[in-house]
Amino acid sequence: MRLVQVDAFTGKAFAGNPAAVCLMDEPRDATWMQDVAREMNLSETAFVEPASKGFALRWFTPEVEVDLCGHATLASAHVLWEEGRVEADASIVFSTRSGPLRCHQRRDRIEMDFPSRPVVEVEAPSGLFEAVGVSPESVWHSAVGFLLELRSEADVRNVRPDFGALRAIANAWTCITAPATSGGFDFVSRFFAPASGIDEDPVTGAAHCSLADFWSKRTGRTEFRAYQCSSRGGVVFARVDGDRVHLGGQAVTVLRGELVW
Repeated sequence: MRLVQVDAFTGKAFAGNPAAVCLMDEPRDATWMQDVAREMNLSETAFVEPASKGFALRWFTPEVEVDLCGHATLASAHVLWEEGRVEADASIVFSTRSGPLRCHQRRDRIEMDFPSRPVVEVEAPSGLFEAVGVSPESVWHSAVGFLLELRSEADVRNVRPDFGALRAIANAWTCITAPATSGGFDFVSRFFAPASGIDEDPVTGAAHCSLADFWSKRTGRTEFRAYQCSSRGGVVFARVDGDRVHLGGQAVTVLRGELVW
């Protein structure tokens, strides 16, 4: 079974967010997929299977299956085009737990049509600020988790969470964000999900379905160039279009192999 590892949301190897893409010719059960994802030990492993209309796509962290994943979707589309399974000028439609996701090749990046994950302002659960190590300007929540607005890019970059404490808070996937002051970006972010086996996700496409909504509310704009400033770093283009968010980014293949079990 073909297995490809891709660095997503980056134009260079060993940056962005690595995802394993498993190209299946027949169905496998969720237990097997979870075992493979644990073996890969990446933030996400994607499982792609031919379907009547396009491809079926599922995503697993080392601990759980997730409903939506941007970087592993980007990686999957990149692999299908690169391996010649889909013509370069054809779009790809993935059937997923979050509905159909359509991907296109643009001149300088892959663009994905994702559902928006709107944010609403909320009260934070007890202990969240202390676990993340911040005093945010505002607190929001969406289907992707909590979003904490910080004052500056430096504040985002300097955060050092207590992952043990964060892991103890139920449903505490947490994104932090602030306006960008470097690199020509509109905003920066980081994303933490230790309860799902990912202390810090390098670049989180799904979080930008909420970040784009938040920054659109803040600025009145609908198009953004964003940077997720993890240690690996990655660039995400986001465009709000009604109840959809178009996410764009580059991808680089770093490993090709064969899964023999």
